[in-house]
Amino acid sequence: MATHKITLLPGDGIGPEVTASVVAILDCSGVDIEWEKYSVGSEALSLFGDPLPQEVLDSILRNKLALKGPVTTPIGTGFQSINVRLRKTLDLYANLRPVRSMPNIKTRYEDIDLIVVRENTEDLYSGLEHEIVPGIVESLKIITERASTRIARFAFEYARTHGRKRITAIHKANIMKLSDGLFLHCFRTVAQDYPNIQADDRIVDNCCMQLVMNPNQFDMLLLENLYGDIVSDLTAGLVGGLGVVGGANIGENGAVFEAVHGSAPDIAGQNKANPLALLQSAVMMLQHIGEMEPARRIQTAIVRVLGAGPELRTHDIGGSGHTTDFTAAVCDALRKGSRAQG
Repeated sequence: MATHKITLLPGDGIGPEVTASVVAILDCSGVDIEWEKYSVGSEALSLFGDPLPQEVLDSILRNKLALKGPVTTPIGTGFQSINVRLRKTLDLYANLRPVRSMPNIKTRYEDIDLIVVRENTEDLYSGLEHEIVPGIVESLKIITERASTRIARFAFEYARTHGRKRITAIHKANIMKLSDGLFLHCFRTVAQDYPNIQADDRIVDNCCMQLVMNPNQFDMLLLENLYGDIVSDLTAGLVGGLGVVGGANIGENGAVFEAVHGSAPDIAGQNKANPLALLQSAVMMLQHIGEMEPARRIQTAIVRVLGAGPELRTHDIGGSGHTTDFTAAVCDALRKGSRAQG
């Protein structure tokens, strides 16, 4: 069995708790992983003078793989988002977020199965802002043919590989005719190379309304960076919130799999945090490196634990359990599954 070297960034707030849970579950699954653990965020800033030290970037570039817990981002002041900096520095251009209904998690909808693909490197997230004169700030929206084409091709390749039938590009080209118009043009051009996959588009505000009214009408969504940030959180709300969906940032230089929720400092250290989102991201990571059987067994264990009763689910998804309860239950389900197969 091959040993996988993976960079581990526990983050802060509830990050260390959910990360420890996921590491334990991955160990129970039998995957052979050698972790390279580093601090990022405020702790790294106090220790090294940089919230994202170069040694962290070097580790990810060397291993081509990282698992990252949530990191607090200061609002309005302070250091730049670690997530944004990682994506830009390592050119992790594709944000991938599968959104699927989970058993025994009560929501307004059933049988949701969406894939959200978000361009990760430009748009308003380029951070090109300046004050023209006091009281007037300009923020530049950057859309390029190169980035728009490669994220469209990523989406269509994903659809072809995973048997998805339709991709809907989301835009505001009726108003931003040049920037969003370029994004839409690149999408339509790439779509011509994939005649077996349906390609259509929606204006972003209409898309949000349609998602709330009837989310099952969509298959895959392709979005620019800002729209993707907003709509991916909206779709997470369809299946129970950010605590139950995983996320990945993928590029030619590697991939970072992360919890998409915040660091929840108000419950840090209280054994209340839900590890499911980071665990879903870890399952995606296993699939990415070809460890399909452990990924399948963990998914089966998750379904079994969520269906077992509220005492094993954390409070945010209608349960009465704790982080350690969920972790132990998933590991127990993995062991029982292995014995049953044997």
